[in-house]
Amino acid sequence: MAKFFERNGGLLGTYLLVMVGFWVIVLIILPQLSMLDFSFRYNLPPAQVGTDADVWNISNYHFLLFGAEGNPESYNVVDMSVFLKTLVAALFVTLFDLALCYPLAYYLAQSVSGGFGRVLVLLLIIPYWVNEILRAFAFRIIFGSSGIINATLIGTGIIDEPIDFIRADVALYAGLGYAYILLMIFPIYNAIESLDRNQIEAARDMGAPWWRIHWRVVIPFAKPGITSGCTMVFMLTAGALAAPQILGGPSSLWFTQIIYQWFNTGGNWPRGSAYAVVLLLTCIVFVLAMMRLFKIKMGEIGK
Repeated sequence: MAKFFERNGGLLGTYLLVMVGFWVIVLIILPQLSMLDFSFRYNLPPAQVGTDADVWNISNYHFLLFGAEGNPESYNVVDMSVFLKTLVAALFVTLFDLALCYPLAYYLAQSVSGGFGRVLVLLLIIPYWVNEILRAFAFRIIFGSSGIINATLIGTGIIDEPIDFIRADVALYAGLGYAYILLMIFPIYNAIESLDRNQIEAARDMGAPWWRIHWRVVIPFAKPGITSGCTMVFMLTAGALAAPQILGGPSSLWFTQIIYQWFNTGGNWPRGSAYAVVLLLTCIVFVLAMMRLFKIKMGEIGK
């Protein structure tokens, strides 16, 4: 702490600590604790809030697992299947972004420099000046029955009838992958950029093929950046709402849409809070498990 104030000065150091503390405590911790408290409450009318009927219980979590009382099924089939589908889809989008962004990040970090590299980075950033919702609607137009993709496929004679990319969730996964692509590419880029090129040249001089250079030299060095990018993409994809609402097909339902329905349409904030807490804790546990599996520490991600 002394070094922090010595490096930033007393006034600036105090300001930074106050702002970070406000951000973490007031905007993150307290709302999450409030939602956690809500999740253990009954959905009571305002007149009964704070009375003897307003007690902690696990009915909202029980509903997520087993549904309403008298449910003939052994568990809540609809909500649990949507929950698992959301996690699997988030994992798929994360792997898709990783496969797409790793080569781009390596090329930007090790193969280009100067003005051309800055132009490529700028070209990646400019599309994100457009609002996320507008970009989602643009993807719906592109993948629509009369969109560019179907028009091209029909015009070239590859298909005779339009493909319903919306119902098949192709548009949804493509839109989600595109929405968070920068959050994957820049952490990997920052990690690979600091890699000494002499290590790559030494591996080449020793006759290592390109795939072994990446597997034994580049990827181990870039693991913190890869983990950081995968963490952000997975968490944001699992918690996405706008893209699933716009790009999802009639039979496609995201877990966040169920949460939204409980908070708004259903008017049941305690149950929506319980669903949100389960999603948050599941994502955190999954990310921590992956960090442990790949032997990455939190401090390495924050570098």
